[in-house]
Amino acid sequence: MKQKNNSLIFSLTIIGILYFIFGFITWLNSVLIPFLKEACELSDSQAYLVTFAFYISYFVMALPSSWVLKKTGFAKGMALGLIVMAIGSLVFIPAANERSYVVFLVGLFLQGTGLALLQTAANPYVTILGPIESAAKRMSIMGLFNKIAGMIGIFWLSKVLFSDMSSLSESLKMLTGSAREMELDLLAQRIVPPYIGIAVGLVLLAFMVLMAKLPKVENQESESEKAQHRSIFSFPYLWLGVLALFLYVGVEVIAIDTLGLYAQSRGVSKEIAPMLGTFSLIALTIGYILGIILVPKYISQSRALTYCAALGFVFAILALTTSGIVSIVFIILLSFAHALMWPGIWPLAIDKLGKHTAVASAFLIMAIAGGAILPLIYGYWATVIGDRHMPYLILLPCYIYIAYYSIKGHKVGKKI
Repeated sequence: MKQKNNSLIFSLTIIGILYFIFGFITWLNSVLIPFLKEACELSDSQAYLVTFAFYISYFVMALPSSWVLKKTGFAKGMALGLIVMAIGSLVFIPAANERSYVVFLVGLFLQGTGLALLQTAANPYVTILGPIESAAKRMSIMGLFNKIAGMIGIFWLSKVLFSDMSSLSESLKMLTGSAREMELDLLAQRIVPPYIGIAVGLVLLAFMVLMAKLPKVENQESESEKAQHRSIFSFPYLWLGVLALFLYVGVEVIAIDTLGLYAQSRGVSKEIAPMLGTFSLIALTIGYILGIILVPKYISQSRALTYCAALGFVFAILALTTSGIVSIVFIILLSFAHALMWPGIWPLAIDKLGKHTAVASAFLIMAIAGGAILPLIYGYWATVIGDRHMPYLILLPCYIYIAYYSIKGHKVGKKI
């Protein structure tokens, strides 16, 4: 029994580290956007191609990931995902040497590809590693690993990349020609050491996963599920849920990844602005903990989702109707409103799907592409009008739709 418990703890530790990696890599984008904007001399619309390249990989790779995992098994699939992420990190070396934004985007796409594979493989282990009755508790703990990792990653990379950035930006304004190019090349080189370290860590973790001998995940259909003959397209609430998740991921990424550049436009220094995403993740974590306590004991998933959508709408209005530091605070508070949206939308969308659950989950993973599309629209709008404040209007219809889904959309076509 003691040996079994030790094996369980070791396996959960490995999965916990993987969730840490999810958060660490994902939220570094909020630091990369202002850094690459400076180093590669980009417009806002070009800078938000960072989120596009990263999150569009989920759309491209969600279904192929399921096929890969069937061929490799879940443990080898996770290791493969880590290796692909390491390759993506190493691509940052030639990208920095050439100061090529396109090559940076290739590296980000590869990182997202590895993460799509990793997330598709890792999630089932949280359920099977331990009693099913405590699976929700384990998932909540893993979610906290994810958020804490994001805070650490943002703070660390901001310190590495943005030391003396304000004075450097001022000196760049005075330089022209080869002298300016040389200074920008030196700036781009700052990104190389941290991403070499990240790549080494990912490779070591891949070996740990292979050596851990994690249990196999069985995916067997019950007889009742096999008897179902309905098409997956005959569940309207699923597809309405896919759209809700698409919009949710979009607004969550906008709230965090646009914060650095928005804060700079409101007078916050270039050293401090990229670190503000840490406060967004703190707000997200507080909301997440409240969700663990309140749902479903005191409030249903659908009702919690309604409250979150309403709160997001109110905070967005307040961010749009205020200015300066006050508006920044309300944008940070948006992340508090987002905390229960993923755990609210996901179970409502896959409820009662039977044999279609696995494919439906892949479509929901594809909906993470909202993090690719909506920030790009925000960035294009900001570039066209020359202001980063008004484009936050894009958030309002998203919250209205999410509220609709929480109240009515998740019931459309569902047989109670």
